[in-house]
Amino acid sequence: MGTSVTLVKDSAPATRKARSAAPAANGRRGRRENLAGYLFMSPWIAGFLLLTAGPMVASLYFAFTDYNLFNSPKWIGFDNFTRMFHDPRWQKSVQVTAKYVVIGTPLKLLLALGVALLLAQSRRGQAFYRAAFYAPSLIGASVSVGFVWRSLFSDDAVVDRTQSFLGFHVGGWVGNADWVLYCLVALTVWQFGAPMVIFLAGLKQVPRELYEAAEMDGAGPFRRFWSITLPMISPVLFFNVLLETIHSFQIFGSAYVVSNTECGPADATLVYTCYLYQQGFKNAQMGFASAMAWMLLLAVALATAVLFWSQKKWVHYEEDAR
Repeated sequence: MGTSVTLVKDSAPATRKARSAAPAANGRRGRRENLAGYLFMSPWIAGFLLLTAGPMVASLYFAFTDYNLFNSPKWIGFDNFTRMFHDPRWQKSVQVTAKYVVIGTPLKLLLALGVALLLAQSRRGQAFYRAAFYAPSLIGASVSVGFVWRSLFSDDAVVDRTQSFLGFHVGGWVGNADWVLYCLVALTVWQFGAPMVIFLAGLKQVPRELYEAAEMDGAGPFRRFWSITLPMISPVLFFNVLLETIHSFQIFGSAYVVSNTECGPADATLVYTCYLYQQGFKNAQMGFASAMAWMLLLAVALATAVLFWSQKKWVHYEEDAR
C-alpha cells in the first residue's frame, strides 16, 4: 500500500512536466509552420510592396507636387486638382468616358445575357458554341485585335462598304468624330464572353420546378423571364454590372490603338486613361497625371458605392427570403 502511494507521488511531477511541455512543443511547431508560410508568401509580399503598395503611396505624394520626371518633386498642395477642373481637355475626357460607360456596359451585358439564355438550353454542339462565344474575350484586349478593328472600320474597308451597300453613306468610323466612339463600343460589346459565362452559371442554378409551376399557371416566356429568371440571377447580374462598370472606366488599349495613338479625331476617343497617359508620359507631367489617377480611383469608388447602395432595391438573395 505504501509502495503504491509512493509511486503516485513520484509520478505526479513528471506528469505535470509532460503536460507543460506539450503546449511549448505545439507553440514551437506553430511558429515553424508560420515561418514556412511567410517564406512561401514572401515573393507575393515583396511584389505587392514594391510593385503595388509602394507606387500607390508614391503617386499619392506626387499628386500634390509639381513633378516632371526630370526635376525633384515640388510640393504645390491642391494645385493639380484645381488645374484639373479648369482643363477643357480633362472635362472632355470625363465626358467621353462617361458616354462610353453608359452606352457600352449595358449593351455588353444585354448581349451576354441574351446569348447565355440561348446557350442554357440543351442543343447539339453546345460546348462548341460556348467556346466560340467566349473566344473573343481571350483575345479582345490584345493590340493586334485593335489594329484589325481599326482596319475593319477605316475608309473603304469592310464596314464602310457594307453600310454603303445598305444605303448608309457614313464613311469609315475611325476617321469620323461622330462615329469613332461607337467603334470602341462595338469592340467592347464583341468581348461579351466573360459575363456570358457568369450569366450561364447563374442560369444553371435556377430550379426547373419554378418554371414548371409557372408554366402550369399559364405564365408565358416573358412573364417567366421577368418574374423568375431575373430575380433568381439578380446577384449574378449585380456582380457583372459591377465588374463591367469598373472595366469600362479603365479602357485604354483599344482607344489608344484604334485612334492610332492620337485619341481622336477631335478628341472623340479621348478617354480618361488616354489623357492621363498623354499627361504623364508624353508631356512628362507626372504630378498632374498622379492627381488624375487618384481622381479616377475616387470616381470608380463612388460608382461602386452607388451600385452597392442600389442593390438593396433589386438584388434578391436566398437568405433574404428565409
